Amino acid sequence: MLFVNSFNSTTRQMCAAALLSILTACGGEPQSTSSSAQSSVQEQTVYEWKLITSWPKNLPALGTSPEHFADIVEKMSNGRMRIRVYGANELVGGLEVFDAVSQGVAEIGHTGAYYWQGKIPSTPFFSTIPFGLTGTEMNAWLSYGGGNELWQEIYAPFNLIPMRGGNSGTQMFGWFNKEINSLDDLQGLKMRIPGLGGEVFRRAGGVPVTMQVSEVFTAMQTGALDATEFVSPYNDMAAGYHTVADYYYYPGWHEPGSTLETIFNKSAFEALPEDLQEILKAGTEVMNQLLMDELTAKNNEALRVLVEEHGVELRKLPDDVLIELRDISNQVVAELAQTDEVTRRIYDSYKSFQAGVENYHSIAEDAYVEARKLPNK
Repeated sequence: MLFVNSFNSTTRQMCAAALLSILTACGGEPQSTSSSAQSSVQEQTVYEWKLITSWPKNLPALGTSPEHFADIVEKMSNGRMRIRVYGANELVGGLEVFDAVSQGVAEIGHTGAYYWQGKIPSTPFFSTIPFGLTGTEMNAWLSYGGGNELWQEIYAPFNLIPMRGGNSGTQMFGWFNKEINSLDDLQGLKMRIPGLGGEVFRRAGGVPVTMQVSEVFTAMQTGALDATEFVSPYNDMAAGYHTVADYYYYPGWHEPGSTLETIFNKSAFEALPEDLQEILKAGTEVMNQLLMDELTAKNNEALRVLVEEHGVELRKLPDDVLIELRDISNQVVAELAQTDEVTRRIYDSYKSFQAGVENYHSIAEDAYVEARKLPNK
């Protein structure tokens, strides 16, 4: 009996321990395993997205940067995010990117905010303003001057999240088939020039035309356009404008530092795992910097080739023309600020930042550039 009682006692203790182990496992381990399995499934899911652009697919910098963005995102995500890039007119037209991404036809777009002023009056502030911020200054305003928050606010109703995706730096004014010696020479001139620059050009007597990049060369060739602006020597030479125009004018008062935007379908973006969201954000930042770096590095050599090998007539706009255009620009931008309360807030933020950064640059960047030009002994 003693043996049996001892056995039963021992057995009861073992059973109790086993039951406790099972209950503990039921309360903790299976839940942890389930969570881990769910995380593992998320990590193995492959997302195949489309990216549409406003540029010809193989255009240097503007057209090739989205391809590079897609490559680095796929590598950083270990193949979990695959992005197929479509140039203008391959899936939608270059000026249809905003609506297509908003509606989910594609998840990402690479374009310019000033194309959408008809939908949102304040969008030029997030691309470029005549006689406004340079590329470096735009990057600073967006990141540290409140620009990004305002940009996201105006795009949210359209189911879009905007992020910077490159900057052209200060552009050229463009290609002309007649000399510009005074404001009179702009009268009746048909020029492809978008955004607020186009409105300034109209008030100066010209005829602005909004046209996607892929159509401009033919329009210049046939005489449907008298002039066109695009970007700067590197891109302009690739587009072949030197073969259909005689004069190349600077400076690009109308686009002193044009931000290119990467727009995401908000619903699709927010449905992604958090790590993939962060990878996409990082990818846009890489593209933003590399695109600007590429244009800065390549423009000088391209300009040399245009002038020395193709005989392009490089001309500076006369100072009195620039002063007139600046006065008109100030009027146009001030009028835009009165459109609505949101646009006024954006204008105030932008102009306040510009005043501060110009004050500092006058004793830093500007003063240094002038010092670098001083004659040798």
